Parts: sequence; structure tokens; C-alpha cells
Amino acid sequence: MTKFDYDLFVIGGGSGGVRAARMAAMTGARVALAEEWRMGGTCVIRGCIPKKLFVYASQFSENVKDSAGYGWDFGQARFDWPTLIANKDREIARLEGLYTANVEKAGVTIFQDRAVFEDEHTLRLLNSGKLVTARTILIATGNRPTREMGASHVIPGGELCITSDEAFHLDRLPPRILIAGGGYIALEFAHIFHGLGSRVSLVYRGEKPLRGFDDCVRDALMASMRERGIQVLTGCEFTKVEKRGDDLHAETNRGATIQTDQIMLAIGRQPNTMALHVEKAGVELGKRGEVVVDGYSRTSAPHIHAVGDVTDRVQLTPVAIHEAMCFVETVFKGNPTRPDHAHVPSAVFTTPEIAVIGHSEEKALGLGHAIDVYQSSFRPLLHTLGGRNVRTLMKLVVDSTSQKVLGCHIFGDHAAEIIQVVAVALRLGATKADFDATIALHPTAAEELVTMRTKNYSRQPG
Repeated sequence: MTKFDYDLFVIGGGSGGVRAARMAAMTGARVALAEEWRMGGTCVIRGCIPKKLFVYASQFSENVKDSAGYGWDFGQARFDWPTLIANKDREIARLEGLYTANVEKAGVTIFQDRAVFEDEHTLRLLNSGKLVTARTILIATGNRPTREMGASHVIPGGELCITSDEAFHLDRLPPRILIAGGGYIALEFAHIFHGLGSRVSLVYRGEKPLRGFDDCVRDALMASMRERGIQVLTGCEFTKVEKRGDDLHAETNRGATIQTDQIMLAIGRQPNTMALHVEKAGVELGKRGEVVVDGYSRTSAPHIHAVGDVTDRVQLTPVAIHEAMCFVETVFKGNPTRPDHAHVPSAVFTTPEIAVIGHSEEKALGLGHAIDVYQSSFRPLLHTLGGRNVRTLMKLVVDSTSQKVLGCHIFGDHAAEIIQVVAVALRLGATKADFDATIALHPTAAEELVTMRTKNYSRQPG
């Protein structure tokens, strides 16, 4: 019988890799983990956590504006970028330390090194040159921002632009910033920089941002951005970027040139499989470089699994953690468990927020559902005295036959906090009658979800 150095070797110290390593070690398995940079991965170091801290920072300017209608006068508000960066860095370092300590406490051996495949059971640690073997290997290397507009289309001058990774470490707040993209990251940073005082323009090659979201939410977001003074250019993309003096100049497919201080590319992310040499282990990759897995997160090599963003399934931190837990149940606890990717809530931390659970209208129709739609748009109580033209949108998509709620879509303050509980209801199969029978909590925005009684319209599939 072959003797291995470890029962499990995890490549990547992000949320999925860390959870899998800890939980597997707690079963008594001999576990090691390699992370070449900082423990915590994208979410903790350069994603969810620092981004949400930036979102909070950007919203204080709006709180000051709203406060005047309530009798407050804070005088001249002033924002200091270096203070935000320093405090953010301190908190991220604290969280990184906790991640490391918790993994070590579970008995996992950590290698601060880059691991690549030598063969199906052997990994080479590039910094030390050490070879290690493992009975089971888990790939949890995540993904990274891409600078390419579609397949192999590199933007001339793209190296002059930043991505979300660099946005957390800028020396100064750019007075003007141009952001390319129409997904979560582009929209969140557009609102962050706007709230902090930058003049923001966003270019997106599609008709409207957030492809895949319900159209009513997309339209509400577009209207809100323009109301706030964020310039949105749709059907537009860069063809070239140049530095002229202290400014950057972006040429677009419309023949225009946009002059700015900083350009951020948020045009997509790419799985981190480059130079991992998975071919030496017989691991199949997909067209975008993602690790191809089955329903149990198993690759084409039966003893090698993959979880999280590197598999390009649902790119959310809680999903990576869920997949990691299922992996441990399957491989180390003898309880085969498939990750459940249904009823996954998601949020876009714009201002106001967008939060979604379940199907959009088009998705429900595409799946063959006849639907009833309940929708409400209103001015939140906060803004009746605050004075700004801010509106909240709430929408329920309901199956016409069963009356089961198929989707909930919210655009408004605290939408993410609301949708988490709605996700529980949808997972339990709640119907519109269940929502109607629930007593409202007044005065809140969330009560609108249980007081919408009048159907706006119905639609048939096809």
C-alpha cells in the first residue's frame, strides 16, 4: 500500500480551502495547505471584506446629506483616504491572523509557498523545491481579475489600468475615475468612488448592466446612477488606453476619447489554473481554464477535487464554503453529499443595494412557468425628511398555478439584510399566500413584501 505524506493537501488558502482543511483535520486526517500569498484569499484580502468596508465609508457622505432634513448640521464634511486605507489594512491583517491561527489550531500544516502538480499524487512547492505527496488533493485556488475583453482580446494600453485588486491600495483617491464593466464589481466600485467624492464614469458594452438580473432591477439601478450623477455609457468599450502627461486617455468604439485620472477594468475574472500543471495529474480544464468537476466536486482524476471560484460554478464565498463542507462529508466522513446550488441569495453592494433570491421573470418563463408578478416602488421613510429622490423597488415572481414564490428582487437600502431571511422562505417552498398571511412589521421597508396584494400582471411562457 502506497504511503503518502498527507491524507489531504489543499492548494489555496481562501475561504473554501481553509474550511476544507480545518474540517478534514478535525476528522483526524493528516492535512497540509499551501498558500503562496496571504491566508484568507480573495474574500478576506482583496474582495468581500475590504470592499464592504469601502462601501460603508462611501455611504457616510449620503448620511450627512440626509441628516440636514432631520435638523443636523455637521458643517464641512471632510474625507481622508489614507485613514481609510490604514484602518482597512489593519482589519484585514487581523482577519488574516485569525484565519492562520484557526487552521494551525486544527492541526493543519501550512506552507507559505506555491504548489504545482508533478504527477497525480505529487506536488512541488516552488519556493523551497520540496516535493510532497497526498492521497487526496483539493484545488481551491480561486480566480483573478482579467484584463481581456472577451477571448484573447487584450486592450492596447491595458497595463496602464488598475483592477479591483489594486483599487484597495491606491496612494490617493482619484478625482476622476473611469470604470469598465457591467457586473457586480464594476457597479460596486462605481458607487464606492462616487460616494467618496470621485467623478465617476462607467462604460459597458451591453445594453444595460447586471446581465442575468431581473430587468426591473437593472432599470431601477440605471435610473438611480444617473440621478446621482454617475455617467453611464452603454454599448461602449475601450479600444485603446494611452497616458498623456498626468492623464489617461481612453479611446472608445464610439470614436470618443475620455480623459481621466484612473481607469479600472472590471470586465471579468479568470480561474487561477495557469501554471498549476494540472495536466500532469490528468485533471480536465474547461474553455475558460476552470477545473471541470462533477456533482460531488470531483475532477476527472477521482482523488482530486476542486471547490470555489476555480470551478466557475457560483462565484460566491458562502458557496465555496458550502462546497468545501460537502467535500469533507463526502471524502472524509463517508457521507456522499452534493453541493446544493439552488436558492443561493446574492447581493450587489451598490447604493442602494440590490439583493436577489430565486428566478427573474425571464428565467422563470424560460423554465416553463406561467407567472404572476407583484411589484411595488416607493419612497422610503428615511427620505421623506432627507429630501433626496431615492426610491425602493420590491418584486415577487410567483408561479401562476402553484402560487409558489419563485423569485424575490429588491433594490433599496438594506436589501441584502432582508433577502437572507427571504431565502429561508423560498427554500421552504413558501407561497404567495404564506407571504400574505404574515403580519407586517411596521414601519419598515421589508413589510412591503407581505403587503403587496394586487397583482401587477401575468405572463405566459413562450
